Amino acid sequence: VQLQASGGGLVQAGGSLRLSCAASGRTFSTYNMAWFRQAPGNQREFVAAITWRGDSTVHADSVKGRFTISRDNAKNTVYLQMNNLKPEDTAVYYCAADSSRFGSRWSNEYDYWGKGTLVTVSS
Repeated sequence: VQLQASGGGLVQAGGSLRLSCAASGRTFSTYNMAWFRQAPGNQREFVAAITWRGDSTVHADSVKGRFTISRDNAKNTVYLQMNNLKPEDTAVYYCAADSSRFGSRWSNEYDYWGKGTLVTVSS
């Protein structure tokens, strides 16, 4: 599976962005998916995850109520809707795929990673 994240950009605090992660390969619908982010000088941080069927999601406490992960298997795409953005949300956002686990916070447990997309939130 090859993954490509897009949709990042510069937004003011309180604004919204929707990130997309397009996947190649016919097996996308069998993978649990997740979003991580990494701010300069920080470790990669779990943001949200969704099961392969899209019937269960989990979000980090820091984004709960503001971010929503979703997926469209027909379009081989997973999304991250980000509302009420804060300057501390500034980071490079990555999507990742896991063939067996759901919702792991450990980045080294994921099988595939896409190139990130930069989100910058100004105050």
